[in-house]
Amino acid sequence: MGAHDGAVRVALLGCGVVGTEVARLMTSQATDLAARVGAPLELVGIAVRNLDAQRDPVIDRALLTSDAASLVDRADVVVEVLGGIEPARSLLLRAIAGGAAVVTANKALLGQDGPTLYAAADAAGVDLYFEAAVAGAIPLVRPVRESLAGDRVTRVLGIVNGTTNYVLDQMATVGLELAQAVKQAQELGYAEADPTADVEGYDAAAKAAILASLAFHTRVSVDDVHREGILGITADDVAWAAETGHVIKLLAIAERVGSPGHDDERDTRGIVVRVHPALVPLGHPLAGVRGAFNAVFVEAEAAGELMFYGRGAGGAPTASAILGDLVTVARHRVLGGKGPVESSYAELPVHSIAEAVTRYQIHLRVADRSGVLAQVAQVFAGHDVSIEVVRQGQATVAGGGQADLLVVTHAARDAALSATVADLAGLPVVAAVVSVLRVEGA
Repeated sequence: MGAHDGAVRVALLGCGVVGTEVARLMTSQATDLAARVGAPLELVGIAVRNLDAQRDPVIDRALLTSDAASLVDRADVVVEVLGGIEPARSLLLRAIAGGAAVVTANKALLGQDGPTLYAAADAAGVDLYFEAAVAGAIPLVRPVRESLAGDRVTRVLGIVNGTTNYVLDQMATVGLELAQAVKQAQELGYAEADPTADVEGYDAAAKAAILASLAFHTRVSVDDVHREGILGITADDVAWAAETGHVIKLLAIAERVGSPGHDDERDTRGIVVRVHPALVPLGHPLAGVRGAFNAVFVEAEAAGELMFYGRGAGGAPTASAILGDLVTVARHRVLGGKGPVESSYAELPVHSIAEAVTRYQIHLRVADRSGVLAQVAQVFAGHDVSIEVVRQGQATVAGGGQADLLVVTHAARDAALSATVADLAGLPVVAAVVSVLRVEGA
């Protein structure tokens, strides 16, 4: 489908905070955008669920329609900010089948079913761009997909959910309990009325799947991602983290494991993708990522370590990424050419978190008597996990003869570390395994 009367026809699916901002930018920057594209961008319609809902005055109500399918059929480029799986997936597949390029911010859809869309776009010869689906305004998808295409990425590590970062930051700096911090995030508009997708790590897992797919040229679904949220994090965990020179962050990590030269004889060559809270040393750049900001490290063999930092959410930042994609795909329409297709040639196996190499900080409540430390150390030795440091807490449970121990391990396979924790829990001298956190970035 070519440009109509010289203009590139754009359909907008969704008119929430982000959709409204996209419409605003298309209107207020129309002259600049036309110059960058080489033709005017014409917003031909906005698909919404409720035609009667209150809208920002910037929205031309004459453009509103509840017939998304017909709107898609009239467009050269479809911009999707509906979120969720359906009807977004059906509408985007319809757009692609009709020859329209697609720009989407839908991380849930791409994380669950990206390959279906990639394959359809490749078959139809149309662009599929999704910079806004990961880390808001931060240019991250394109550098990984295009700029690093000649390099070999080894690891992606970062904070990709602003809501949980804000919550953990408030717990660390103001001393709020988790529930209080979540409530505050909701009041500020960082968290939805139902914060499940954020606090239980679903949002970060979808983004991790997208980044892993791009970085390792392998199809990774959100179902392949090990996911733990932040609901188990307590004020006590935050206090212990500060005492040991760490801060707790919800991290998304995608990395190669069992690469050539790995000292493990088993063939574990592949990748592990995981999302979980982790202790980050205060000296690491990720420790200083405050509030609702995002930051992602990409480690590549030739490029070394790259860091991307910025606003990971919000109407204007997300709209910025969408407009960047819109200009690119519209320029392809006008001048010819096409963006990169899906690259999944490597087909690396995706392993469970058991294959990840990490470190643990284990908080134990133990009987306060001699010989306990030796018994604890014996459990670690039995799993070939070496101890880096042991700290004894000041607090003793009144009258109970118990003490707190904090054990930090050296790097080991996650399977060995979790087996160690399971055995510690069964030790008679251990009253409780209070918490277990991975240590990353050291």
